[in-house]
Amino acid sequence: MVIAVLALARTRNLFTAVVLSGVYSFLMATVMLTLDAVDVAMTEAAVGAGLSTVLLLGALHLCKSEEAKPMHRPWLPLAVSASTAVLLIYGAMGLPDFADPMAPIHQHVAPRYLQNEVDVPNVVTAVLASFRGYDTLGETTVVFTAGAGIIALLRRRKQKLNPDEK
Repeated sequence: MVIAVLALARTRNLFTAVVLSGVYSFLMATVMLTLDAVDVAMTEAAVGAGLSTVLLLGALHLCKSEEAKPMHRPWLPLAVSASTAVLLIYGAMGLPDFADPMAPIHQHVAPRYLQNEVDVPNVVTAVLASFRGYDTLGETTVVFTAGAGIIALLRRRKQKLNPDEK
């Protein structure tokens, strides 16, 4: 994943950037699969590696294939990215250890989900359908709106004929 990100940051060819972002998404889906987050892995593979790559390739068909070189060094974006990374690492240091059974999430929220207050045999489905129904509806609306926007941007309009021409 690190190699894909470094190559992605260095390339100026937009086709290579699209392919590398698809490879990164596929590798991230693989990581999620190894962490037993199968639903997240499937979503990442379908949306990140699949749909996004196809849509970006379609957009690339309408654009130039090379990115213009910047006129100056992008020090400000680098500083913002580095400070964000430092803040995220600092924040992650306060998290409980991975798979710690005494973590607050396992003491408060997880037992409620595992009691399975709804008649659904799968815990993940129960959480998504019952406890996060509005979130899932919102995410679906965002994806639909993004797709409609992309279709509106990519479709080609026919030129209007003069009223005298028929």
